[in-house]
Amino acid sequence: MTTTETETQKLTGAQIFLECLKKEGVDKIFGYPGGVILSIYEALYNCDFIKHYLVRHEQAAVHAAEGYARITGKAGVVLVTSGPGATNAITGIANAYYDGYPLVVFTGQVGVNQIGNDAFQEADIIGITRSCCKHNYLVKDIKDLSRVIKEAFHIATTGKPGPVVVDMPKDILSASTEFIWPETIKLPGYNPNYNGHPKQISKALELLCDAERPVILAGGGIVASEAMEELKQLADKLHIPVTNTLMGKGVYPETDAKSLGMLGMHGNFWANHAVTNCDVLFAIGTRFNDRITGCLKRFAKDAQIIHVDIDPCSINKNVKINIPIIGDAKNVMRAMLDDFNANNYEINYEVKQSWIEQINEWKKRLPAVNQSNGKLSSVTVIEKIYEYTKDMDPIITTEVGQHQMWAAQIYKVDKPRRFLTSGGLGTMGFGFPAAMGASIAMPDKVVINIAGDGSIQMNIQELATCVEYKVPVINVIMNNGYLGMVRQWQEKLYHKHYSETKISNPDFVKIAEAYGARGFRVTKEDEIIPVLKEAIECRQPVFIDFVVEEFEMVYPWVLAGNPLNKVLLSNDCPIN
Repeated sequence: MTTTETETQKLTGAQIFLECLKKEGVDKIFGYPGGVILSIYEALYNCDFIKHYLVRHEQAAVHAAEGYARITGKAGVVLVTSGPGATNAITGIANAYYDGYPLVVFTGQVGVNQIGNDAFQEADIIGITRSCCKHNYLVKDIKDLSRVIKEAFHIATTGKPGPVVVDMPKDILSASTEFIWPETIKLPGYNPNYNGHPKQISKALELLCDAERPVILAGGGIVASEAMEELKQLADKLHIPVTNTLMGKGVYPETDAKSLGMLGMHGNFWANHAVTNCDVLFAIGTRFNDRITGCLKRFAKDAQIIHVDIDPCSINKNVKINIPIIGDAKNVMRAMLDDFNANNYEINYEVKQSWIEQINEWKKRLPAVNQSNGKLSSVTVIEKIYEYTKDMDPIITTEVGQHQMWAAQIYKVDKPRRFLTSGGLGTMGFGFPAAMGASIAMPDKVVINIAGDGSIQMNIQELATCVEYKVPVINVIMNNGYLGMVRQWQEKLYHKHYSETKISNPDFVKIAEAYGARGFRVTKEDEIIPVLKEAIECRQPVFIDFVVEEFEMVYPWVLAGNPLNKVLLSNDCPIN
C-alpha cells in the first residue's frame, strides 16, 4: 500500500466525531456553531445520518437535549463552541446533573498550544464544569478522540445517569488520523454496582412484611432503571401505599388507590403525614432533597429507613439509613419479588389495610379552596387542561415557580417520562426547550409546556427554533404580572414587601405572531377549552396567554425548616 493510499484512509477529527456519533446510534443533536467548531459544521453539511437542530441559545440546546433524553432514555447530544458558547451551556449541564439525566455535551476549545494563554473565546470549561457534571475530558491527542467519545457515552448512561463534557480543541478537529473504534471500554475505578447485597435485600423484605405502617418513597432513579413494573408489583403484593418525589412522578400510577401522590414542601399533606407517621420507609432512587424532607430531625423520626440507590454517595448523605442497599432499583426490586414468591412470608393484610384507611381519612380533611377573587384562577386553568388532555397521553413540561407546583399537584400521570420538570436546580427557562426536545423525540405526541410569565421569557427565543423545524409545542403561560413563587414568599415571610417581583410583560400574543407562531389570549373560564382545542388541532407552535389572578398562593405549603406534617393551608392554619 502506498503512502497516498494510506493517507486516504485517514479522517479528520471532525469526521471522526461524526463517525463516533453514528456508532453510538445518534441521529439528532442540538447545537449552535462558532469559530473553533466550524470544521464539524463543514462535515455536517453533507451528513445524511444526523439531524442537527439549530437553537437560538446554548442553554436551550442543553435543555432540549435533556428533554430528548428524558423521553427516550438515551443520551441527549449537544454541540457548542468555545468560550461563551460553552459557558452558556453550564446551566443546562448543572440541571441534568442534579436531576440525573444522560447528556454528552461537546464543547469547542482553542488550539492545544493556546490553552492557558487567554486566547480569543477561551474558557476553562474543564475547571468550570468539574462540580456540575459526572465526568469531563479535554482531548489533547486526535488518537484519543474516538476512545474518549465512547467512554463519554458509557459514563453518561450507566450507573446514575448524568452529563459528560468533552472539550475538543480546534487543532484536534482539523488534524487527521486513522479512525479506530474501540470495541471495549476499560475504566478502572468506575464499576457501578447493579446488584444489591442479598442479605440486605432479605432484611429489607422481612422488615416491609412485618411493618404495620409502611410507605414506599419512589424517586427518579426508578425512571432511570425502568423499574416501574417491579415497583407496582411490590406495592401490590405487600399492600404498601406509594408516595413519589417530584422527579418520581409517573413511576407509580397516580390514579391508583394506593398512590399518595407527591410529598414535600408543596406535596399532598396526607403523603407528608404518612411519611411522618410510618414505621418503615422504603426509599428507592431518591437523594432525600431538602424539599421532600423538611426538618431533618423530625423526618420519619419513628421509622426504620431502607434506601436503595445505585449511587453510594446518596446513601447516608442527608438521612440516616438503617438498611442501605447499593444497586440498581430494577434489579433490587426484582430480587425482592423473587424472594417473596419463593418463600412463605407472613403479612398481616388487615393491619396494612387499616393503615391505608387512616391515610384516606387524612385525605378527607383538605377543604376546597378558591383564591381567585373573581379572576381567572391558575388552578382552574391547570385543572381544565388536565381534564381535557388526560386521555391523550400527552407530555407535560413545566418551567419553575408556582405554576410548576400546581401542575405537579393537579396533573396526575400514570406513566414515566410524561412529566418533565426541573427539580434539583430549579431552572427557570427549562420547560420550553425541554418541551421542544421532547416533541422532537416523539413528534406525534401532544406536548404542553406549563409556564409562568417570568420563566417563559428566559428562553422565549426558542419559538424561532420551533417555527423553523415545525415543532408544535403548546406554551401555556400563567400571566399574573409577578414572579409568583418569589412574591408568595415575600407575602408570607417579608411583610408583603414585593421587592422587584412585579414584572412588566410584553404582549405574548403579538410575540408569538412575530415569530410566525399562533397566539391566543384567555381571560375567562369558558374560553379555556375552546382555545386549548384549537391550539392542539392546529399542530403549530403556540403561546396561550392566560391572564390570571395576581395573588394566588400555592398550598399546601410546608415552610422551610418545618417538619413535613406542619402544613399550611390557604387560611394559614396548620394541619398537624
